[in-house]
Amino acid sequence: MAPTTRQPAEHPDPPAAVTPPPARGKGRPRSAAADQAILDATREALAELGWGGLTMGDVAQRAGVAKTTLYRRWPSKSELVVDAIASLFDQLECADRGSLQADIEAVVARFAELLTRPETQAALLALFAEGSRDVQLRHRIRERIVQPQKVLVQLGRANAQARGEMDPDRDPVTADEEIDIIFDTIAGTVEHRLLVSGEPVTPDWIHRFTTLLLNPFPGLLR
Repeated sequence: MAPTTRQPAEHPDPPAAVTPPPARGKGRPRSAAADQAILDATREALAELGWGGLTMGDVAQRAGVAKTTLYRRWPSKSELVVDAIASLFDQLECADRGSLQADIEAVVARFAELLTRPETQAALLALFAEGSRDVQLRHRIRERIVQPQKVLVQLGRANAQARGEMDPDRDPVTADEEIDIIFDTIAGTVEHRLLVSGEPVTPDWIHRFTTLLLNPFPGLLR
């Protein structure tokens, strides 16, 4: 019998790649309205109850959300309170108003207005007290409140340099140290006047303060 020629086996075409459906995120997307309601309720509860009286359950009830929703967003009371205050100070901005003094006066006026609110005062005083005993809380205060507000000083400084009111920075380290001092001076002075001394921050006081800040001791004999 004559041998037969064996044809090579045909390989079927590989199946077309199937694109998997897009992965779905876990849980529901965050609601900006719910977040804002929670932060507002936190400041309200602090003003009424203080740090010791504030509970996550009370905040959830005031905000109209489930406790699981609240804990999913903020695992602890300290994180919640810090973010509630940070969201207020996020409203601050340093717009270019034509001069360094005008820029500073506008920021100080807005900062003072925020500090006159009872919920802001209660929250800040509670954070100061608790932060003195809690290193992690102090770190979060610096990260969420202090550092973002120092950007305002950096921006005001950059605007003044662009206008020719200030010399350009020559040493980044020195510039950072000066920004820290300026921020501490402005924030500390306004907070002390409102929260400690209980004195008003008027337009005239703001003007005199910024004048001294930019021209310290004008009557000093050299």
